[in-house]
Amino acid sequence: MTGVGSAIERARRDRRALDEEHLAALAGLAARVRELAAAVVLTDVEIDELAAVGAQVEALTARLGAARREAPPVARYGGRGRLRHVTNPVTGPGNPFAPPVEVEFTEAGARAVVTLGHVYEGPPTFVHGGVAAMVLDQVLGMAAGSKGRPGVTASLELKYRRPTPVGVPLTIEAEVTGSSGRRSHVEGRILNPEGLPTVEATALFITPQR
Repeated sequence: MTGVGSAIERARRDRRALDEEHLAALAGLAARVRELAAAVVLTDVEIDELAAVGAQVEALTARLGAARREAPPVARYGGRGRLRHVTNPVTGPGNPFAPPVEVEFTEAGARAVVTLGHVYEGPPTFVHGGVAAMVLDQVLGMAAGSKGRPGVTASLELKYRRPTPVGVPLTIEAEVTGSSGRRSHVEGRILNPEGLPTVEATALFITPQR
């Protein structure tokens, strides 16, 4: 892991930092594309309309691609302080794929409530297992970071207790259960609206050496 922390920090510093106005505009665009993705997976319009909309989307993609950066942007919390990854695929407001999950920190670790729609469906009416793993990994990692030990995932063990339903509020909980040196142990779960765990996770995060 030696040098990984320094490489991450260098990459963050080298990326363009958006001001709050630009970030709000990017987040607004991402929200519209998120709505578009949801409309795509549920649409029942005729074939000709699908083709027409596809052509319009192609034109919009070309407009956005007219000016490109080499890497996704970052932004500072509240316009100042620590840099954050605003296109993170779980929590990034600037990433159309992200739900996005809004995480709040607790005394034990972290908590979030999110509804995952049909864009994230695996088996019919249920969230894809890989998406559940990704969301848990993110929230568990943020829980570790909230205790002053930000790290990368060294291991993630999952137990799928029951299917995770789409289209309903899900609660994600994470608690830091122990730490030693650069290591943080975290446990967490996804709960359905009845409060029953659908996925349980145990993870180890390691703070990279600089």
